[in-house]
Amino acid sequence: MSHSNLPQLFFQTAVPEAGIDEAGRGCLAGPVFAAAVILPPDFRNSRLTDSKLLSEKDREALRPFIEENALAWAVATASAAEVDAVNILQATFLAMHRAVDALSQKPELLLVDGNRFKPYFGIAHQCFVKGDSRFMAIAAASVLAKTHRDAYMLRLAEKHPQYGFEKHKGYPTRAHREAIATYDFCDEHRKTFRCV
Repeated sequence: MSHSNLPQLFFQTAVPEAGIDEAGRGCLAGPVFAAAVILPPDFRNSRLTDSKLLSEKDREALRPFIEENALAWAVATASAAEVDAVNILQATFLAMHRAVDALSQKPELLLVDGNRFKPYFGIAHQCFVKGDSRFMAIAAASVLAKTHRDAYMLRLAEKHPQYGFEKHKGYPTRAHREAIATYDFCDEHRKTFRCV
């Protein structure tokens, strides 16, 4: 690829690989979302990189492109209640495993963004710190996880307008903390994050 700042298409090509990433781990409300994406050998997109480096408009434009061009993709969640029950790290792994479960095609290698992962039975994995800026499949997963979660939080904002979810998407902004102080938690808040 000519652009050295673009993520690589594949880590290896011996076996089919899926990129995995999450969104919403640091939020006080809403599920944690995870996406798994298997890209074809001819996949090209000069704008695709870590979703955190993209504008909301770019992410929203990339989402249908990824969904139409991926060989397989899936998005899954672990609820706020599950986060409270098992802790955020375990809930993140749960959502990631569910996304792999939901893929229409089974990969033989998982490229996971971050430095920790709970092994998925029968499939090898490799963790990459800042993986979403290193590999296209992880970047694609980061975009899907983030856009699907944002859409969910916008629906939640209509149900619970007092928290301003449409602005902060459940992240611990000052306005969000003040809304919790005023209105207490709703059923979508992570109760164990009270001290955060």
